[in-house]
Amino acid sequence: MQKISYEGSSEIGAYARLTSAYLLIGRSENNFFASNFANLSIPVIETTINSIRTVGSLTQGNKYGLLLPNTTHDHELFFIRQNLPENIKVRRIDERLNALGNIILCNDHIALVHPEIEPETVEAIKDVLRVPVHKICINDKPLVGTYAVMNNQGMLVEPKTSEEEMNGLRNLVNLRISAGTVNMGNDSVGGGIIINDYMGFCGKDTTNPELGFMEKLFLLTETNN
Repeated sequence: MQKISYEGSSEIGAYARLTSAYLLIGRSENNFFASNFANLSIPVIETTINSIRTVGSLTQGNKYGLLLPNTTHDHELFFIRQNLPENIKVRRIDERLNALGNIILCNDHIALVHPEIEPETVEAIKDVLRVPVHKICINDKPLVGTYAVMNNQGMLVEPKTSEEEMNGLRNLVNLRISAGTVNMGNDSVGGGIIINDYMGFCGKDTTNPELGFMEKLFLLTETNN
């Protein structure tokens, strides 16, 4: 797992969306952020959503597909589609809560979503991302994509999540689950981490104990040393 920043910000989860099939990153003023990913074997797509660079907060996806908010410009949608693998389904959806990365948490097997998400969005998740959908909060927080992060091997939730709640989540998602922080004690773990099953990146303010904890939880230690 590697520590990086986006133009000085450790909230890298707001600016990038990483899956095992592609990486979406916000267009930056220089090539420094993109240079972190020069050696990746998956497509790296540098873009904006509605001319905004926080593509991680605004999108959600997995190895099957990518969901975009309805504010995505036509030229942005075209550019993303042109640069993604042909088998990745892309859809622009009409969701009132349009920060999709904050209200949807998913891997390649399941999606957890904000309880007030639109029924049409639930159907879009099932169709595009090809996963079952469960409406849920994390420690009474509906922004599940902000306060948790997962790959297909583990799930990190914000630090005040109770053991009872984590046990319920374990039964639901069938993953190793632990509570923790990123970026020197920040509980918005989804904002500070991007991850797939074989690599991960976290904000530059992440401490070494936080980093080591995440590597073990997400089973990344061997592949990132």
